[in-house]
Amino acid sequence: MTARILLAFSALSLVLGANTASAQDKTLTISVYGIAQDAYKAALYDPFEAKCGCKIVVESGTASERLAKLEVNAAAPTVDVIAFSDANALEAANKDLLAPIDTAKVPNLGEIYDFAKDPLGNGMGVGYTFYGTSIVYRSDLVKIDSWLDLFKPELAGQIALPNITGTQGPITLFMLQKAIGKEDPTFSDAIDLVAEHKDDVVTFYNSGSQLIQLLQQEEVVASVTGRFTWPSLMKLGMPVAWATPKEGQTGGMNVLSIVKGAKDPELAQQFIDYWLSAEVQQKLADGLVDSPVNTKVTLPDDKAEMLTYGADSAESINFLPPAQQLENRDAWLQNWNSKVAN
Repeated sequence: MTARILLAFSALSLVLGANTASAQDKTLTISVYGIAQDAYKAALYDPFEAKCGCKIVVESGTASERLAKLEVNAAAPTVDVIAFSDANALEAANKDLLAPIDTAKVPNLGEIYDFAKDPLGNGMGVGYTFYGTSIVYRSDLVKIDSWLDLFKPELAGQIALPNITGTQGPITLFMLQKAIGKEDPTFSDAIDLVAEHKDDVVTFYNSGSQLIQLLQQEEVVASVTGRFTWPSLMKLGMPVAWATPKEGQTGGMNVLSIVKGAKDPELAQQFIDYWLSAEVQQKLADGLVDSPVNTKVTLPDDKAEMLTYGADSAESINFLPPAQQLENRDAWLQNWNSKVAN
């Protein structure tokens, strides 16, 4: 009898040991931007590993590098979940590199802004953060009420604009076209306007750090930028204001998607759901890492000021549809190069 009990106990131990090993062997590989990874580890990766009994492997790089890797490994994917801008994600979806998300398995979708629930269509991605883009200006020297105010005579030789090749370039043209009052996805009128005033532009900047330096050195009094530069601009100790143009502001969104052929789609959806949770979104917002899409996140005024936060801010953003970006970006670039960059 004792021998039978010992044998049964040994068999049970083997089963439990195998199950434990199986849980520890569960791995989720994610592809993300390289910024703020220590903050993500503390707020997201480590807590999820503890929750799921799994291991998260992080791969990072630029969007173009990571998209190229997806294409190369399409037949045998090495990544389960990928974070992209909405346009990059739609490009990946169009190349049949992504799989639809089962929304029934992502209950926290019910807590996020409507615009973030299905920004690509067909459930191919979900927004996890967004940001506003507007005009920053020296409030002691100028007043900005419209996107067209950038080209007022008194601002000639004192403005900077984002280059067409950066993320802020096309959305600036989007808002200029809207301000002109002509619907045209090619942004022909907006590009003509910039071309007409190109000699009044100090520089077409390529990075936010360039803009900060230009304002600090008082070479420009107004420019277009994303909200993510606002904390650095506030540290300049200068009277800099964030414009609320009558046409609204624009901005961008980053999304999470499941890679087609992911080894564990169930775990991937659990991870996406956790990222969208009020708990994680609150931590990332408190750390000034991401502007939250979860509507249950609450922030004090000093932190809200640093991010794109709240229903009013969200509703004021005119998002450039990712499909329009993909369909027209070559034409934008060609027109820009021939009229502005020549």
